[in-house]
Amino acid sequence: QPTIVRFLMENLMKTIEITLGDMEKRISRFRALKPLPIQQDPEIPQEAKDVVYARKLLSVIGLEGDANTPINNSSPITGAAGMTMTLAVCPPGQGPSLHAHQQTYETFTVLRGRFEVTWNDDGGGSVELNEFDTISVPPKVNRAFRNIGDDEGVLQVLITGGVHDMADIDMSPDVAVKLDRIKTGVKQKFAAMGLTFNAHKGAAA
Repeated sequence: QPTIVRFLMENLMKTIEITLGDMEKRISRFRALKPLPIQQDPEIPQEAKDVVYARKLLSVIGLEGDANTPINNSSPITGAAGMTMTLAVCPPGQGPSLHAHQQTYETFTVLRGRFEVTWNDDGGGSVELNEFDTISVPPKVNRAFRNIGDDEGVLQVLITGGVHDMADIDMSPDVAVKLDRIKTGVKQKFAAMGLTFNAHKGAAA
């Protein structure tokens, strides 16, 4: 028994060292971040984008491996044990509509400003978050957030517990109605990206 313990101590608890060059691959510089490519489609009006996304989604950490997700397309850091991180930048009054993540937890921390987070199918649950407050929403719960401050607000968004891709995100059915009112065919543009509009407890399984 002591031999096994000694082996574990000597071989499994060793540290490693990495170079500055390797560590630079794990650093994100805020000034270098750019909005996700999926937000750049010129055929989608900004009003419609504001229904689905935060005004600017800045990818910080993407998934390791060859995962094909929107976040991986522009994240300066990849690989953090399945966690992804984005910064959601919202002007006053703006934020995405109700949506559910089918497999993943979504954890929000306010880095700047004040936000209202709502949840449930009718948005009936509601809480105000101030700077550095955090809320973690479990899978399959509809949620939305909105900047209720007077200045631009920033949320840190962590997603954990599964693959974060467009197939994991399901918008509330009323989002489809909002998009149709903004511009004919714009809902189909989002659907082509993988978004669905069935996030409701009464939706078919």
